[in-house]
Amino acid sequence: MRTGLARRVLAAGLVSLVAVAGCGVRPSDVIPVGDPPSGRVESTPTITFYLVKNGRVSAVTRPGGRLLLTDRLALLADGPTAREQADGFTTDVPFEAGPFSVTTEPDHPLVVTLSIPVGELSALAVEQIVCTAAAVTGPESPAQVTVVGAGQSVGPRNCPG
Repeated sequence: MRTGLARRVLAAGLVSLVAVAGCGVRPSDVIPVGDPPSGRVESTPTITFYLVKNGRVSAVTRPGGRLLLTDRLALLADGPTAREQADGFTTDVPFEAGPFSVTTEPDHPLVVTLSIPVGELSALAVEQIVCTAAAVTGPESPAQVTVVGAGQSVGPRNCPG
């Protein structure tokens, strides 16, 4: 009797398997749906400027639209956000360095004018300003930057990074 029970269980399993395998999607032709998506992928615009981390100038990006160069330079004097501080970023640009002004002329260095003497800035602060100003022009045409304040000047310099 055990063989009969085993045969019935096996038969029931095979019938179930055939029933399940018989259900499904019927074959069809390719269904045209048009061209794949194309065009630019919208991304959140970011701004780039330079802060100090581990004694070196490092690029930092924040979400945001287009900012004037003077506004980016003001970010240096404002210092890092709490999150950036937690990640080890600082600034060497003193708050008193602002407000900044920028002069540009074709085939001449960018001139960034501070509200304090340039001699009061550390080498890292000058580098932060130069790299932030150069980032606005883009990597395809790196800008030379001269930093001016209280009759003193440094530059023209390129961003070393």
